[in-house]
This record gives sequence, structure tokens and C-alpha cells, in this order.
Amino acid sequence: MTHTITPESRAGWRDPALGTRRELSLPQGALTVFDTGSGDPLVFVHGLLVNANLWRKVIPALAGEFRCVAIDLPFGSHTTAMPAADLSAPGLAQLVIQAVEQLDLGPVTLVGNDSGGAVSQLVVAARPDLVARLVLTSCDAYENFPPPFFDYLGLAARTPGALACLALSMRIRPVRRLPIAYGRLAHGPIERAVSDSYALPVSAKAIREDVRRAIGGLDSRYTLTAAKTFADFEQPVLLAWSAGDRFFPDRYAERLAAEFPDARIEWIRDSYTFSPEDQPAQLTSAIRVFLDATRADTRQ
Repeated sequence: MTHTITPESRAGWRDPALGTRRELSLPQGALTVFDTGSGDPLVFVHGLLVNANLWRKVIPALAGEFRCVAIDLPFGSHTTAMPAADLSAPGLAQLVIQAVEQLDLGPVTLVGNDSGGAVSQLVVAARPDLVARLVLTSCDAYENFPPPFFDYLGLAARTPGALACLALSMRIRPVRRLPIAYGRLAHGPIERAVSDSYALPVSAKAIREDVRRAIGGLDSRYTLTAAKTFADFEQPVLLAWSAGDRFFPDRYAERLAAEFPDARIEWIRDSYTFSPEDQPAQLTSAIRVFLDATRADTRQ
């Protein structure tokens, strides 16, 4: 039986600002997305152990002019288990591709953060025709997938019972502020409802099994292979990078900017990796300026 977390539960809560909850039936299983606004489509991709709530402070400022779709990927903070899905990084990229196709969004502006940025790079490599523009905030790239600091997660995924212990500890809110949790990803405490939606789903065995497979699928060979295609991607790229990010150093933004033919960097100040959390106004402004500046450049 597929495990489903109810939207009414603390683990299943999503901010109403994300829009209408939609359940997509994809070849690999059920995938939840949130849909609001109208206009050119923006698709938001989060990373490990967070969900669509990551974008709750960004989407409302863009939904007046753009259609905003936030995906709940099976990265451990999702609501419906996907036991039959390929949850390697390429498999997650396929889920994004299938969601874009099922919603008939056409070429989209893809916005990725953290490991969701790596997934977005794999989407560009596999289906560049579906991506009109790419926005990467601080994220995994090249050999930095995952960052060495998070090697303990790979060990936990391979050690029987370790993920269950980690899930149990995440039920304690002060633990979530530790460096091994969200403490070095966001400057301050994340509000309770959002933090619960990130940390509690992995307590369910079926969700925990999904994240175990997803963690096992984080491998730099995928991002290094994707990077070989960047020179061929001629659509506009924005690197809205958290300046001085300790997990995703500035040199990765500069390296990406050098390899994509039409790329620009916008430094997000006073932010950790989760710039949608720490500096949503800065990030939203950077995205909006980029979208306005490249509107005539994109080939739909």
C-alpha cells in the first residue's frame, strides 16, 4: 500500500500562497504540485529534505504575472511515497520532465535550489527543448554533488536503522537548528509549520525508504556528465547565488557562468543556501529583472 500523508497533518501542510494542490499521475507514481498565477510558466524545484514550502515567500510576488508551479519532489519531505519510482538524480529529473509535459507547460523557466539545482541541470541536459530559461540559486554542481559535509547522509542511508534514528531526532525542533540539519542552510529558525513539513514526513517508513534511495542517487558523475552539455544550451541562465555560501562556494557560480553561453551572476547577500528563505525579496527581484531582460531573447 502506498503511504500518503494527509494535507491536514503537520507533515502535510503547505502554505496556501503556493496555490492549488494538484496530484499528477505519472508513469513512476503520484507526484504533488502546487499551481498558481497565469502567464509564462515558472517551475520551482527544491532539494533534499525540504518541499514546495521553500518557495512560499517567492511565488506570491511573481504569480501576478507568471504561472508558478512548485513541485513536491520525493526528497524526503513529500506526502505520497513513490516505491516504484527511479529516485536517482536522473530519475528525479525525469519526474520534473514528466510533470512539465503532463501540465502542458511548454518551454518553462526552471528555478532550482540546492540538490534541486542539480536536478534542474539534468533536466537541461536531457530535455533542453523544455527549458526556455534557467535560474540556479546556490546548488550542487560538477564534483560538488553532494557537498562533502553531507557525506554523513550517504552513510546513514547505507546503515540499517540510521535513517530512522535521524528521523526521530528531527522531531525535536532545537535539533533542526544544528549544522547537521538546517542550521547552516538558513540564517534563522524556520517557522514552525514549515519546519514541521520538512522534518516530519521522513518519520514514515515508506517516505524514509524513498529518501534513502534518493540520497543513494546523489552522485557527481551525473552532474559532471550534464556539464558537458552546458555549452550547447543557448537559452538565458541566471545564477542567483548566495555570496560566500559555505556549501556551494562562489567559484561554482563563476564556473557555471563561464560554461553556459548566455549566463549572468547575481549575488544574493546575507544569505545561506536557502536564499528563498533568507532573502526572498532579493531573490525575487533578481528573478524578475532577469525575466524582464530576457523576455525577447527566449525562443518559445
